[in-house]
Formats: sequence, C-alpha cells, structure tokens
Amino acid sequence: MSEFPWLTTLWLVPVLGAVLVLALPAARRTLARGVALGCSLLVLVIGIALAVRFDPGGAQYQFVEARQWIPAFGAGYTLGLDGIALVLVLLTAALVPLLILAGWHDEREAGGGKRVAHTYVALILLVEAMVLVSFIALDILLFYVFFEAMLIPMYFLIGGFGPRTGEERVRRQRARAAVKFLLYNLFGGLIMLAAVIGLYVLTAREALGEGSSGTFDFRTVAAAANAGQLGAGPAVLNALFLGFMFAFAVKAPLWPLHTWLPDAAVAATPASAVLMMAVVDKVGTFAMLRYCLLLFPDASKTYAPLVITLAVIGIVYGALLAIGQTDVMRLIAYTSISHFGFIILGVFAMTSQAQTGATLYMVNHGISTAALFLVAGFLVSRRGTRLIAEFGGVQKVAPVLAGTFFVAGLATLSLPGLAPFISEFLVLVGTFTRYQFAAVVAASALVLAALYVLWLYQRMMTGPVKQGNERIHDLAPRELAVVAPLLAMLVFFGVYPKPLTDFINPAVDQTLTTIGTSDPPPSIPTLPEAGSAPQPEGAHK
Repeated sequence: MSEFPWLTTLWLVPVLGAVLVLALPAARRTLARGVALGCSLLVLVIGIALAVRFDPGGAQYQFVEARQWIPAFGAGYTLGLDGIALVLVLLTAALVPLLILAGWHDEREAGGGKRVAHTYVALILLVEAMVLVSFIALDILLFYVFFEAMLIPMYFLIGGFGPRTGEERVRRQRARAAVKFLLYNLFGGLIMLAAVIGLYVLTAREALGEGSSGTFDFRTVAAAANAGQLGAGPAVLNALFLGFMFAFAVKAPLWPLHTWLPDAAVAATPASAVLMMAVVDKVGTFAMLRYCLLLFPDASKTYAPLVITLAVIGIVYGALLAIGQTDVMRLIAYTSISHFGFIILGVFAMTSQAQTGATLYMVNHGISTAALFLVAGFLVSRRGTRLIAEFGGVQKVAPVLAGTFFVAGLATLSLPGLAPFISEFLVLVGTFTRYQFAAVVAASALVLAALYVLWLYQRMMTGPVKQGNERIHDLAPRELAVVAPLLAMLVFFGVYPKPLTDFINPAVDQTLTTIGTSDPPPSIPTLPEAGSAPQPEGAHK
C-alpha cells in the first residue's frame, strides 16, 4: 500500500481540471485553454514522478491503492501500476498537453459558441482521466465502468467538433461517424458485460471473495484462473474469453471490426482523432495483454491462431487500402489499422520479444501517428481540402512543414533509426519463432508502407506548386512547439529504447510466466561436419 495516493491523484487532476474549466466565465476562453493545458502538464509531472519511483525489479503491481467500493458484490476501488501500464500512462500524459496545444483554436470548427472552447478542452481532460483509470485499474468492474464511460466524451468530441464548414452534408457525415463509433463500441461493451457477469458468477460459486460472495479483484481472479480454480470447463472459459476479446477487438480495432475508425478519424478534428487513435484505442490492445491472457490463459492459446490470422489480414488490408486513398486523413487512418494489426500479432504470438515489441509499438505508434496526423491537419486547415490531388509543391512554399511531414512519414513506414522500427522488428522476430508464415506475410506490409508513404509525399510535397497552394504558410511557433517534441521522441526512442524496455521487459516476463508460456527453443539446422562430403544414396553399400 503506497503512503500517498499517487494513482488517484493521477486521474483526479484532469477531472478537477475539467470541472474548473467549465466553471470559468464564458468569455474567458484563453484562460480555459490555459487551465486545461496546465492540468495536463501536471498529470505529466505526476507520470514522470511515478516512473522515477517505479522499481522495475520490484513487485509486479506497485503504488497499489485498495479501498472498498461495493462490498456486497466484491467490487473494490483497487489501483496498481505495472511496467506495461506505466509506459502507456506516460504516453497518455505526454500526448494530451500537445493535443490541447495543437487544437488551441479547434472550437472554432464547431461554430464558436460562447462556451465551446470550455467544453472542448474539458472533454479532452475527461477522456484522459478515464483512459488513465483503465490503465491502472486492478478491479475488473472498475475497469469495465471506465472502459465504457470514455465513449461518452469521445462521442461528443467526434460529433460536436469537426471541419469548419457550413455544409449540411458534412455535418450529417460527422453525426453518422459519431453514432457509428458509439454503437460499435457500446455493442462490444455489452458483450463484455455479459462475460464480466459470467466471470463473477464463477468466482462466487468458488467462493473466491470474502464470505460467500464473488469478487472482481483482478489479481485474485487471475491467480485462480492460472491455478485452474475457477471451476469451469473449457467451453465456458472460451465463451468468456470471446466476450472480453470481442469488446477489445472493437476498441483496438481488429479487422473486420475496424470500419468505424476511418469515418471517425476523418470527421473529428485532428487533435480529437489523435486522442482516439493514439490514446483511447490503446486501451483495447492493453486489455488484450492484461485481461485476455491473464484471466483466460488456455482460451488465449486456443484462439491465438485465429486472432493472429485476423491480425495479419488487418496488417495487409490496412496497408493496401491506404495506397488507394484520395483523402490524406483517411489514408493515415488506414495506416493505423495496419499498425494495430502488428500490435495484436505481437500480443498473441506469446513470446517475450513479440510482447515487448507489441507494448513498445503501442507507445511508438502513438507518437508517430500523432506527428503525422497533426502535421497533415495543419496542412489541411491551410488549404481547406483533404484531397491529395489538390496538393503539390508544398515543400517550396512551406519547407519546414514538408520536412516534418516527411520525418513523420518515415517513422510510419518504420525506417531504421526511428522509434517504430525497433517495435516492428521485435514483433516480427518474436512471431517468426512460433508462427513463421504469419511473420513472413506481415513483413510484406513493410514494402506496402514504403509505397503509400513515399507516394503520398511525392504527390503532396514535390513538383510544381499547384494553384491555390501558393498561399500555404509554414508552421507557426505554436505548431512547432507541438511537432518538435514528437519528432524528438521518435529519434530518441529510435536509437535508445532502453528507458521504455527497462519497464516493459520485467512485466512481459511476469505475464508469460504466469500463463505458463515460454519462448520456443531456437531451431538450428544440422550441417555436415567440416571436411566431409555428403554421400550419395547407396554409396555405403
């Protein structure tokens, strides 16, 4: 039990910040943005303090807080932090201030009402708080509540804020995208709720909680599951696994449950889209690693080939559709579907290299997607169109913007020396030791990524300046303040990922040990001894 409630403070700061922002007078828009930015920076400071105090060689879950919540049902307010959750907390805490800064004037996209600026930044802070609770919750019911609750502010961010236009058609598209996002994720959540209730019934039948009640305590249920003490047959546990996995696959998203993502990403403002793809969707892949594997180890192994097949399809499918896009923002959204396939592939390959790579990929994808999507958003806001064909020659009129776009694009295609490369490399190496064919097919996406990124840059940034592009101006100081830290992180973690892997590796090893899985032994072909020549068949006779 930690002396100071670090984890409660971590998520409570953005909630209080949202309340304070909404309490400010309607005319104080700049102050509202400043308060939101200050609160998000305070969250980042707390996250860094947690990283400094975290002991990678210590207990699996640290800074644990445990209090009663609903004793009659065995639900508690239980928080804890492991190495995997820690790096995702740091990702969230680092990105949100940059997104608030990037979307400093995004409320104008909604018509500029009296309190629109207050509402916009308050919703971002609420999403941040709910995502943080999802990463640190050690109670299954507590996780589920916030897993679902984050959909509400995200729905309003997608449906209420978008491209500046008075066209009724665009407003209807934005509303449909928000509803589609909500319905997909709510349906997945309802399936998960049935599985959560079923899991609770098993714990109550085995009297795992205090007295005769069941429990939602994640550590207790995970220990019982891995000891075979849940008292259920494979069919029941497989069904419960599928209930959890379906919700996480929608959130991630995993092909073919991905169709809501491109529509939502295009409808939202760039900052909101990055919040969704780089932060909110990571809850799905994180939950696969924590809840699916640790609560249902045997079912996870049973369905691993199926999930890996879907992940590989998603990797290739997302890359192929990205190549054919005419909308730059939709193209970037499809690249995320391909990248999420890599993350899920690494999780279910169940090797130390692949799971370390998958966790590292969650962080690095968040950084690279934020950089590329935000720079593209800055460009689109200047030109007033998302159509790739309308651009051309941008590097002549806005060289810094074009240069940052190029570096972010190179990170997206996993160029060696930039952060996503080591993540993708670890996933492919770890997968190849157990699923060679899947790794080979997934590796083909490297070529496809180079094709869609370099072709995109050629069409938009090179060549003669097309009519209308001569008015495009270079990045402003505020925009440089957003992009520069992202590019710096891409370079730093590309050449020195050790600060992150020091936290990730022990947590991955503990996960694999808990579920009773080890890396397959290396397979080395037998070679003929030196100086000997192969004998033809029958030569010994």
